[in-house]
Amino acid sequence: MQESLDSTEVYRRFQLIANGPALFNAVVSGIELNIFDFLAERGGADATELRDFTGMEAHKLRVLMLGLVTTGLVEKRGIDYVNHPVAAELLGTSGPESWRHILLSWKTIYYPAFARMTAALGAGTNDALDAIAGSEPTLYERLGHDPELARIFYSAMSAFSLQTMPGLLAHLDVKSTKRLLDVGCGDGTTSAALLKDNPGLTATLLDLPSIVELAEQRLPGEVTDRITLRGADILHDEFPTGADHALFSHVLDTFSAEQSVMLLSKAFEVLPSGGKISIYGFAAADDESGGPLAARLSLYLNILATGRGMAWPQAEAVAWLKSVGCIDIRTVELPYEHALVSGTKP
Repeated sequence: MQESLDSTEVYRRFQLIANGPALFNAVVSGIELNIFDFLAERGGADATELRDFTGMEAHKLRVLMLGLVTTGLVEKRGIDYVNHPVAAELLGTSGPESWRHILLSWKTIYYPAFARMTAALGAGTNDALDAIAGSEPTLYERLGHDPELARIFYSAMSAFSLQTMPGLLAHLDVKSTKRLLDVGCGDGTTSAALLKDNPGLTATLLDLPSIVELAEQRLPGEVTDRITLRGADILHDEFPTGADHALFSHVLDTFSAEQSVMLLSKAFEVLPSGGKISIYGFAAADDESGGPLAARLSLYLNILATGRGMAWPQAEAVAWLKSVGCIDIRTVELPYEHALVSGTKP
């Protein structure tokens, strides 16, 4: 049972939540204006230097910097503004793993939808999807109509995958795996990292045709000769044979429990004896307490992405693997509210 939080902590959280949208958008403005880059390059800057760099009116810049200093990501040292080490780590670089990609996607796609949360939850469907062009029932399908929106979205997905990748690489057992089936592969970030880390491994990437096309464009050349791309609707099409390990990475959270069991059963059927199934992604606590990342993901899925699913607790993933016939089921809790649950086909 979850322990009750003391009133001071709940009050602190309330203030953070109530003021969070303004401060979140201040951080995104700092990213869009390249303020974190500028401070990183110079080791700090005063208001005059920042004004010359951004072209902002002095008072507006002063207000924005007040917001950034309030977040703690920027520090005020005398007249100079300096990135906090956390900002330098998460936002001070523009590589594919940077949190800037994640925050820009949340601003563009997630948070506008959250304003429609009450209506969407009341309607029992992902009602906020109406704001995205297309007639398909999920965000992932509609992204095929908007290449720029798809780029923003999958850059964020890739960045989050890279942030969490060390935990997966350390704990996913592929020593005996010859061919991995990456079900719902996205842009291929996860398979690419696994293949780089395991030179003898090959992989089949399975996802919607529009997503597989994106993966083909983004996969690093050093692994493409060990990858086969397959466009399919994983709910309705058969899974390809030939793999001895099926990986569901950040996939089953987008589906209902019944659909997740069906997908795991399809994977179980095409695996040989001794083959493995691994489920990796966000995981709510088994008592469904705490976890801002798991809560945010679960709300996003239900009001925008698919209208179902959640960050499933580990206990449910274990039960699913047992129900399809897996044995020797193992679980590992990982950073960023993630978990890895794996089982073996007898």
